[in-house]
Amino acid sequence: MDLTERKLKILQAIVGDFIHSAEPVGSRTLSKKHDIGASAATIRNEMSDLEDMGYLTHPHTSAGRVPSDKAYRLYVNSLMDKYVIPEAEKKAISDQLVSKVVELDKTLSHASELLAQLTKLTSFAITPTQDENALKYINILPVDKNTAVLMIVAENDRVMNTAIRMRSSYDPKSLEMLSKILTREYKGRSINSMLAVDIINDIHREAAPLSRLAQEIEPSFRTTIENMLDVDLYINGLENIFSIPEYTDLNRARDFMDMVGHKQDLTKLLVDRDSGMIVTIGSENDPEALKECSLITATYSVNGKPVGKLGVVGPTRMNYSEITSVIEYLTENLDKAFRLP
Repeated sequence: MDLTERKLKILQAIVGDFIHSAEPVGSRTLSKKHDIGASAATIRNEMSDLEDMGYLTHPHTSAGRVPSDKAYRLYVNSLMDKYVIPEAEKKAISDQLVSKVVELDKTLSHASELLAQLTKLTSFAITPTQDENALKYINILPVDKNTAVLMIVAENDRVMNTAIRMRSSYDPKSLEMLSKILTREYKGRSINSMLAVDIINDIHREAAPLSRLAQEIEPSFRTTIENMLDVDLYINGLENIFSIPEYTDLNRARDFMDMVGHKQDLTKLLVDRDSGMIVTIGSENDPEALKECSLITATYSVNGKPVGKLGVVGPTRMNYSEITSVIEYLTENLDKAFRLP
């Protein structure tokens, strides 16, 4: 059985109506609401064919039909019209994002918050993997006579701070000198390679009087590098699911919250996804907890290099056209924000 032009038109109308109403769609509604060029009886026969082909399902309590995962896939690939973001909304998004461009981590957290607000879904952003990212500078700042803060900054402007409790007091000039030597010694080295450095020997060779200070710094230095290599996941808009009809079922809502709550598993899933705009729908997802959800991710870049992901997770009945356009625009703005002049 072929997908004729009329079948495609009916399927497009059903998916669009169901996305906006969350109610099964009947043939009489389609004949009145859409210019399909066929009677309700003909549309009903076409819908029966589409159900036989696996594109529609028929809830027992309704005479209408709802799209299957197969229908959503066809819709995303071929049938949906691209949503054009109004210029006023573009400006609002851009202004909000640019005003929050500070450290990379904080900017990503804000981008995730903004995405949750715009889509009314649960959103997320993951920080870049640091394996190949390079070190930009190291700064050791005095807090009081026995406390300092070690700041390590990567080329992508990711910042990691660690408070250090000193056994002895050091004057600010010694901390400043050690910062300059460490920066000069390691600037441009990959973050991953920093795990193998021996700052005590390197400082003893460059400035022996600072060896004791380097020895106090060394454990925190190593811990900070290890933390920097970790990928952080920011999740926003969890409360949005309670306004989505699919999650009025408390068991389903609980399952969703449990799935998102396993941050380590979710992070690995997101990191392993391909680059670019990726939409996976219902049964296409793995693990089982995502089989009733759709997951949309897009890649953002730092200095032109794809490094992290931004996206949303929610029911398969989501506004794919609008959401993909918003995510695309947000990642474009992140790319501009994180590009060196």
